[in-house]
Amino acid sequence: MNIAIIVAIVAVLLILARSIRIASEWQRAVVLRLGRFHKAKGPGLYLVFPVIDSVAAVIDMRILTTTITAEQALTRDTVAVGVDAIVFWQVRDAEQAAVRIADYREAIERVSQTSLREMIGASDLSRILSDRHAADEQLRNTIAEKTATWGVGVVSVEIKDVVIPRELQDAMSRQAQAEREKTARVTLASAEQAIAQQVLEAAALYAQHPMALKLRQMNLLYEMNKDRGTTVLIPTDMANSLGETAAVVRALERPTQATES
Repeated sequence: MNIAIIVAIVAVLLILARSIRIASEWQRAVVLRLGRFHKAKGPGLYLVFPVIDSVAAVIDMRILTTTITAEQALTRDTVAVGVDAIVFWQVRDAEQAAVRIADYREAIERVSQTSLREMIGASDLSRILSDRHAADEQLRNTIAEKTATWGVGVVSVEIKDVVIPRELQDAMSRQAQAEREKTARVTLASAEQAIAQQVLEAAALYAQHPMALKLRQMNLLYEMNKDRGTTVLIPTDMANSLGETAAVVRALERPTQATES
């Protein structure tokens, strides 16, 4: 009798040892009962009854990454490019990921690879290079639509690098340099036009007030000689006109000085 009780206790302990399972915080265990889906269990302790229950898969619910590459893929404007991207994805329904598809990890990689080539073929090179955010979003939506029934959600897609032929790189570099030179020339021409306009306005002002022009000439001579102490030779006519201007200025200053005194 004692032996039978001991055997029963040992059997119960063995059954419990095989029945008690532990799932980590990020894991879900898909349990089948008599071959049919029963429940996704976890995290923590869960029971699996021998013979009638079986664990079909243990699903990782964390965000995972898959690197995809498309080499020598043709864009819509027939340019062969190589594109590297990273897909951030996550299992959101453990039942569907275990029941609806045999290997969801491999399927994600295959779908992402073909979606990347489809996106490249439907886009121009200039759009891929200039607006990567839009290309990332388009690729994410495409992959998400294809994997929605698998219980997998796509968090984001990021294009790491776009490799274009060296000959095209040289041509694009020359084009960019030509554009910069064009912009510089246009800026210089605009500056010259503004300067010419200001000179024209100054000439019209001096034509209306000749005395202002002579005063300007005197000021220029003073600025040229105040620091250097050099000798500047000027034409006789200009010297005479400057002398007349100085006399006029002195005549205008005398009434002011008399008033102040």
